[in-house]
Amino acid sequence: MIVLDYTDRRPIYEQIVERFQSLVMCGVLEKDAPLPSVRGLAMELSINPNTIQRAYAELERRGVIYTVKGKGNFVADQGALRRLRREELLGAATVLVKKAKEDGLEKQEVAEMIDQVWEQGGGKDD
Repeated sequence: MIVLDYTDRRPIYEQIVERFQSLVMCGVLEKDAPLPSVRGLAMELSINPNTIQRAYAELERRGVIYTVKGKGNFVADQGALRRLRREELLGAATVLVKKAKEDGLEKQEVAEMIDQVWEQGGGKDD
């Protein structure tokens, strides 16, 4: 479920946060689905449990998961995550459009570039 990239410059907990967010966004983890225990996932990934705890705390802060005391962590309603992702994408789109305008590109040219990237799989590593 979670694969770490030790060549990635980002901290391990950030990779875990991103991976869980992706799993929720694409529907692999549905609302109210239980997450692996902190200890269990730490053992599976051979990392410190504090790293998992930090990732889970960040996911909870972002509204991606919720904690039930004595029961564990569960996937929250995906609406909050979708709103967060939309805001991030809007920010990225704003930067793209601003740069394109500065470079003198037309709206149609930018749209064609986006279509091309979309058709090529969106730059996924898969």
